[in-house]
Amino acid sequence: MWFASPDEVRERLAAVDYLADDGIATSVFLAGALGKPLLAEGPAGVGKTQLAKAVALATGARLVRLQCYEGLDEARALYEWNYKKQLLRIQADGEAWEDIFSEEFLLERPLLKAIRSDEPTVLLIDETDKADVEVEGLLLEILSDYQVTIPELGTITATRRPYVVLTSNATRELSEALKRRCLYLHLGYPTPERERDIVLAQVPELPDRLAERLARTVATLRGLELKKSPSIAETVDWARTLLALGRTELDEGVIGATLGVVLKHDSDQSRAAKELGLPRP
Repeated sequence: MWFASPDEVRERLAAVDYLADDGIATSVFLAGALGKPLLAEGPAGVGKTQLAKAVALATGARLVRLQCYEGLDEARALYEWNYKKQLLRIQADGEAWEDIFSEEFLLERPLLKAIRSDEPTVLLIDETDKADVEVEGLLLEILSDYQVTIPELGTITATRRPYVVLTSNATRELSEALKRRCLYLHLGYPTPERERDIVLAQVPELPDRLAERLARTVATLRGLELKKSPSIAETVDWARTLLALGRTELDEGVIGATLGVVLKHDSDQSRAAKELGLPRP
């Protein structure tokens, strides 16, 4: 058992500065209790990746991360052979071909590393929706049976199942076959009250009143039609910016001068300045 109850999840994640609501705490608990992967989906910057990191920190588990991207293949996700070392061995010793397909020449990639780990491991498959559809087929065997088949070595079955978290920004629809193997958790932007608490957990030196104003301002910005809404991490960066500048108020002048901390497109800054009546630097 990774966690004894949702309440324990909430307490242990809070101890590593991740504030989990009831939905998150319950999903994290069930993923561990049922031994099923947890698919966390939602817009960029709402804490999906940080959730996996927090679970690893809270449990003292090893974190293994597979960062997905277009063009990711089996060699980068699962394993590959050290061809240079194999060639050198053949040239030096003239060994038979079958002798070079052994553990000595195997290069573990994140998926195989997590499957073969004999210590508690959190496997983070990050931004799954950015990988090609073929990668999902590779994940099906692993997430169904927690095993990997290497033709030259046979089938490797996990002796200790990793805690698996997949994240997705929903840029494309993941297959139903993959979703069936997972518990689903949608993470959206937090309420201003919860974001205030997150900011205070990350930046405890910030005055409560300033954190409250900051969270409500960010919520207002997210209500605009922007190319990229501010993430929670950017809200925290904004709080640290105010401390660095020695600001104790978040007035229109300060917002206008520091808007680049949370809005990274000129068109978004222009829209915010126009809608909120802010001065531009």
